[in-house]
Amino acid sequence: MIKVHLRLLIFMCSFSLFAQDYFPSNTGVIAKNTNYTAFTNATIHVSPTETIDNATLLIKDGKVVSVGKSVNIPKNTTKIDLSGKTIYPSFIDLHTTFGVEKPKRGGNGPQYGPSRSGFYWNDHIMPEQDVMTSFKYDEKTATELQKLGFGVVNTHMPDGVVRGTGALIALNNNADNSMRIIDSKASQHLSFSKSVKSQQRYPSSIMGSMALLRQMYSDAKWYEAGHIDTKDLSLEALNTHKNLLQIFEAGSRANLMRADKVGDAFNIQYTILGGGDEYERIDEVKGTNATIILPINFKLAYDVDDPFLASTLTLSDMRAWNQEPHNPGLLAENGIKFALTTHGLKSTKSFSSNLIKAIESGLSKQKALEALTTVPAALLGKSDLLGTLKTGSYANFLITDGDIFEKKTKLYENWVQGEANILEDIYTKDIDGDYTFKLAGSDFKLSISGSTSKPKAKLESNDKNLGTKINYSDDWLNLIFKTTDSTKNEYTRVVAKITNLKTLNGKAILPDGNEISFVALKKDKEVADKKGAKAKKDETVNKASMYPITYPNLAYGFTEQPKSETLLFKNATVWTNEKEGVLENTDVLIKDGKISKIGKDLSSRNAKVIDATGKHITAGIIDEHSHIATSSINESGQNSSAEVTIEDVLDEKDINIYRNLAGGVTSIQVLHGSANPIGGRSAIIKLKWGETAENLIYDDSPKFIKFALGENVKQSRYSTNSRFPQSRMGVEQVFIDYFTRAKAYDALKKSDKPYRYDAEMETLAEILNGERFISCHSYVQSEINMLMKVADQFDFKINTFTHILEGYKVADKMKAHGAGGSTFSDWWAYKYEVNDAIPYNAAIMHNAGITVAINSDDPEMSRRLNQEAAKSVKYGGVSEEEAWKFVTLNPAKLLHLDNRVGSLKVGKDADVVLWTDHPLSIYAKAEKTIIEGVTYFDLEKDMQMRDAIKKEKSELINLMLQDKNKGVKTQPIKKKEHHDLHCDSMDSHN
Repeated sequence: MIKVHLRLLIFMCSFSLFAQDYFPSNTGVIAKNTNYTAFTNATIHVSPTETIDNATLLIKDGKVVSVGKSVNIPKNTTKIDLSGKTIYPSFIDLHTTFGVEKPKRGGNGPQYGPSRSGFYWNDHIMPEQDVMTSFKYDEKTATELQKLGFGVVNTHMPDGVVRGTGALIALNNNADNSMRIIDSKASQHLSFSKSVKSQQRYPSSIMGSMALLRQMYSDAKWYEAGHIDTKDLSLEALNTHKNLLQIFEAGSRANLMRADKVGDAFNIQYTILGGGDEYERIDEVKGTNATIILPINFKLAYDVDDPFLASTLTLSDMRAWNQEPHNPGLLAENGIKFALTTHGLKSTKSFSSNLIKAIESGLSKQKALEALTTVPAALLGKSDLLGTLKTGSYANFLITDGDIFEKKTKLYENWVQGEANILEDIYTKDIDGDYTFKLAGSDFKLSISGSTSKPKAKLESNDKNLGTKINYSDDWLNLIFKTTDSTKNEYTRVVAKITNLKTLNGKAILPDGNEISFVALKKDKEVADKKGAKAKKDETVNKASMYPITYPNLAYGFTEQPKSETLLFKNATVWTNEKEGVLENTDVLIKDGKISKIGKDLSSRNAKVIDATGKHITAGIIDEHSHIATSSINESGQNSSAEVTIEDVLDEKDINIYRNLAGGVTSIQVLHGSANPIGGRSAIIKLKWGETAENLIYDDSPKFIKFALGENVKQSRYSTNSRFPQSRMGVEQVFIDYFTRAKAYDALKKSDKPYRYDAEMETLAEILNGERFISCHSYVQSEINMLMKVADQFDFKINTFTHILEGYKVADKMKAHGAGGSTFSDWWAYKYEVNDAIPYNAAIMHNAGITVAINSDDPEMSRRLNQEAAKSVKYGGVSEEEAWKFVTLNPAKLLHLDNRVGSLKVGKDADVVLWTDHPLSIYAKAEKTIIEGVTYFDLEKDMQMRDAIKKEKSELINLMLQDKNKGVKTQPIKKKEHHDLHCDSMDSHN
């Protein structure tokens, strides 16, 4: 008890530390504690790379004075003997919302302008927001974090695209904010998510958030140069805080790459909150050079007892359970710097167990400690104060009874700024272990755990569990348990004074009141350790290793990226789409990703020869209008979104890429949706399954943008339709207004006078200068005529009218204007403005001399575009060769790619499909789909992959069943549907 009182004395004396010396005192005399505290005979981890055995840590005034084996201890020092104990630097969490109340959603209905004046034009940009204005120290949460080993956290307001400054807070329950606040402006925080406090619609998508950030940085530079006369407090704050640590909350690997892309454009290196899935593209993540703030909220195993429910699980979700714990170790192995965080955990209590799981899955203990100490300290620029126990640093440290990354290690105390937070009484004798004793002729086995904090006891006799209650304090043990006679409700009471750690000696009071002596013998620790080691070894043997990552990391992904091959197809029917037409019994040689030769009796020494007798070879199908392979379609927050681009939000993991390959599709234009008259920029991609999002995009891709007319843009079916335009007349005025402004913008830019960069106007100026092409969503002839007149007024062309279901009415005008048509084969009457659609539309436009394509606008239809093309033979009598061009050469022409793809011609890209039958037949299957000489789909390999998927899922289900049988917590299976995106799809992330 003397030692406990000594701790209390240290604690009471320390209060004087936190009274600022210029504050008056009216409660007593002003005194200052000048004493030292020395922790002796401990194993001290000064840093992750420096450990000293039998060492001393000397602290004073909340700082480390000295550490080492031969520390000079002053006379006025309180000594604390920590023989057998270990000291670590306390942990740092870079990304929390500690002490900050979650903002409440405000406003009703859509809002299209800002709600503030004197700030940036968008409410979701709030760099001026200071977390300290809403910070309130939360002692309860602080204590929970202390129990995990944290001594310092960086906190911020989790609201907005730019969220303002974060603050570095010491978890010192015994001080006030004057001491706790280490840095009130430690970081600047950003995300892709809008503020819940504002109803301003823009941005409504991830690509909108990216465009907004880019425009903001450009505007900040313009403002800093003194070109804006009015006051903008947001841009001032952004410029003021630009040298702070920039923390970007991405939350997934895909968004991590997007955030880095924004930062790179302005030479900003973000520190990025990841999603735990970085292992899927480790090289790509490494290429960002970003430090990752890494959550360890690993998925629980699924409850797979029900076979039907288990069959609904996706392989990617099942793999994630197995692979996620390996993520920290893989990052470390690849030299990617990261800090660990509690962010994303449903309960912070799972942090320690998940961290141990990561270590068991390959993360070294040194790297784990670095990620919790020196890495976050260095990022904050506080290495002299935090992360180590070197002289001058804060006295933030942990006292344990051993390796902090072991399950059974006890964390006794967490000292913060020289103040002790007692988590478990270090002086309470640890009586955890297994005991045996005899009582009233029966043998008993007693197991005690948690004795220094919350003791638990388990008692068995003759393989029967007996109800047991335990109380342990001040070295006295009280045990109450039911007798072995289950027919009687009788209890035995035990009381024992703990004098040594090998036996429990005391007395037992039997149900009849008789007292007898009680002696319980503790099992030898070496024997227990051997058994534990054997169990651990067995567990290691049974523990699932990491399942291989595929590209992409889901069903049908490749174990390694396929490579370009030299391929020789023999004796095929070849549809050239050139003047040679369809060639019978012809060979095609593919070499170096190009079509090398077409002819008869070809040979090539190193080629892989494929017998194509009775089969057909064509150019790959090209879909001019698609919405697959993207995570975002519409930026609907404004009536023009020319500043956004689909290239920012491509999703290489969309299974529809693989399914389209199975239908012979090799290229698509991923279009923005039809939420506004002037939509976003397109992404023209090749369906290179397994490649990164950036590698899908065509090299030197032609520039396209989506425009739209009709019901969607005037919000005919919206519940809240308050955005301009509300009529087809208004749509025309939007175009006139924007192109008038773009013309003026372009003239100013070309004058060499200073001008404010505007991404939206830049895009429209490209149209005026013939550098960007328009694909326009269209239905009604009056609007089609209107847009051609507007284009004529501003001297540009509409490249393609897409949908164009009334094209047959205006084919002559389209021909005169120079517009192409990309239409459906036989869709009609699915909404009012398509009531006049007819299946002969494609044929009529084609006969009028228009370049016509058949598109899908649908992830299912795109898999059958060969059949859609065939319908033009039925409806309108188009020849088979010309009909086939509707889904190959003609869309290539509309996309200005016909010099590279769309036909089989020597020198063109080897984007080729081998069909089992006539390509326009409903019986035809794509046997091989090849892009630039790489086989991305193979019918035979597809069948093999299906078997492999079935096998892998079965193995993972068995592993999950093993976990459940061990008592490991599981999660229920929830129905998860894949939501395909269409023209009118809206983002849900905001």
